[in-house]
Amino acid sequence: VIDMNKIEICVFMRMDLRCQVNNHAHRTGEMDLERLLVRRGQPFSLALQCFTPLPPNHKLAMILHLGKESEVVVKVLDARAGRDKWWFRQQRAQNEVLLTVHSPADTPVGIYSVTLLLLSPDGHILEQTTPETFYLLFNPWCKADSVYLPDEELLEEYILNENGLLYQGSWDQISSLPWNFGQFEQDVVDICFEILNNSPAALKNPEIDTANRADPVYVSRTITAMVNANDDRGVVLGRWDGKYDDGVSPTRWTGSVAILRRWREAGAQRVRYGQCWVFSGVACTVLRCLGIPTRPVTNYSSAHDTDGNLNVDYLYDEQLESVSEGRKDMIWNYHCWVESWMDREDLPKGYDGWQALDPTPQERSDGVYCCGPCPVKAVRDGDVGMKYDAAFVFSEVNADLVTWIVYPDGQRIHFLSLSTNIHTCLNIKYSTVIHNKYLKGTEREVYEKAGRRITQLNGAPWQLELKIKHAQAILGTDFDVIVEVHNVGGEDTPAQLTVTSNAVTYNSLHRGECQRRTASMTVPAQKAHKEVMRLRYDHYGACVSEHNLIRVTALLQASSQPDVILQEVNIPLSMPQLHVKVVGDAVVSRKLIAHISFTNPLPITLRGGVFTVEGAGLTAPRELQAPGNIGPGEDVKVKLSFKPTRAGLRKLMVDFDADRLRDVKGIATLIVRDRLAVN
Repeated sequence: VIDMNKIEICVFMRMDLRCQVNNHAHRTGEMDLERLLVRRGQPFSLALQCFTPLPPNHKLAMILHLGKESEVVVKVLDARAGRDKWWFRQQRAQNEVLLTVHSPADTPVGIYSVTLLLLSPDGHILEQTTPETFYLLFNPWCKADSVYLPDEELLEEYILNENGLLYQGSWDQISSLPWNFGQFEQDVVDICFEILNNSPAALKNPEIDTANRADPVYVSRTITAMVNANDDRGVVLGRWDGKYDDGVSPTRWTGSVAILRRWREAGAQRVRYGQCWVFSGVACTVLRCLGIPTRPVTNYSSAHDTDGNLNVDYLYDEQLESVSEGRKDMIWNYHCWVESWMDREDLPKGYDGWQALDPTPQERSDGVYCCGPCPVKAVRDGDVGMKYDAAFVFSEVNADLVTWIVYPDGQRIHFLSLSTNIHTCLNIKYSTVIHNKYLKGTEREVYEKAGRRITQLNGAPWQLELKIKHAQAILGTDFDVIVEVHNVGGEDTPAQLTVTSNAVTYNSLHRGECQRRTASMTVPAQKAHKEVMRLRYDHYGACVSEHNLIRVTALLQASSQPDVILQEVNIPLSMPQLHVKVVGDAVVSRKLIAHISFTNPLPITLRGGVFTVEGAGLTAPRELQAPGNIGPGEDVKVKLSFKPTRAGLRKLMVDFDADRLRDVKGIATLIVRDRLAVN
């Protein structure tokens, strides 16, 4: 007699995640075809292969676990359910069962494990599959998802594009930096979830943190805090003083992938060093990878107003020396952050859409170095009380520059500054359109709405006018700066002119004075006086920053009037370019050779030259040492072999750094074909 209760049922053979079919359907095929990566709110399929057909009257059940320690358990219903429930339907065909799984569009993103159970008619578990892992991401293609973006062309750029431009320079001389976001590169998605798992909230209460990952507001704010490493186990440590010997100079990075991998390989130890464009590039990579539409943004003449009065105060003494030491108010030549697209169910109606997020550590928000998400509409409308951090973002794009001269007795005189006022140019790679200011039309009314006083100068007419002109400035050469004093009045006017040139960083830190000139003059009525200052490489070369920027400041005071005029211009030094040529037939897994050449433009010898090369779908980040020292005007050539890993339009990006020259860039664009297409 056989005891039927002791018979072990062995029906299940294996569970097939159907990675290729699902990943292509969910637009994650570029990430991986060996692992399952799907987007919430969109069905995906699993195939259960069995040794025999399922026994009659037996049922299948599905269990999901989510979280680093499986903190969240989800029972998936085996019948159609509401939009807020997981459910599946099944189709049986002999020894195989095809299951179509439906996820809610508001379920937490994360790394799930799935297990299938065979239940007896009375509900007992008879058998179960080995747990399999899949990744669930936000879904901007799904109307029910809070990151839904109804524009396929924008999604192609803000989710799927792995290469882009980060804008730098100044408002009147914009430059662009190619950047490899690389959000689909191997293991980047794992690193993104590791970043979330290392956040203070996740370490303190992983169950609550895991549940909160359904909300893109929560996730994006967490990422903004974790990209910088100021007060947590974040990714990048910022540094702006030019001392990078114990790490990597911020100008040397060509993309996010090397940074993210270095962070992970070091056991979540911060990567040295980054500046604003590095923080924004890394944040853009992580947010796009998780499925939140994100675009990099550059704000020119960007204010950092620490006391909240929407004024940035600059103080000088009579010799035009800055006496603002210890004050943190400053204007950056440019500042980079990101904007992400999402609904704001936590705010009144009307604040959905683009949200500003700034991962560069500047000020604390709720005790943490992060900023946003802040609705762009709130900034445009002057609604500075809107969360998160609207007042700070508003001040970055709309503060007023107030310049003072401080006399030995402590007296301050507010004088006319002809420098460009703080304003915004948003440079979006997709459209390459420059928007002059967040605020439109009635911007001063909006400024007043924000509860701030507008500073005004004496409206009396000025007799003297001040202009600064310069020839094209090329790094390594000498060039002239011409300061013109125009007398538009009817009387000859005596005046005192002081002109200084300083090497500065993009965020207004002084690295050293290059040259100074003081002149007394009498400017005839309706005439102009010119002062020519020749800036020699011998003067600026030793102190120029890695941003290759010279700031010329002119202070003019008419002897017969109390009025003082200050004019300031930033002169970016033109950089040489690397020449990159790729030889060979661009086919997946077929060897290509990149020839990289460079000519030293400086009148000095360069030492310790390093080429950094990377490209999404082409090659992992690699370094090539320059063959020895590079003399003035000398050419250097290196070559690199690599095999493309993915088809499509690809960009190979190269950076060159040496002891006295940094941030030299080159790029090669190529179209890689699939092997099957070639055959």
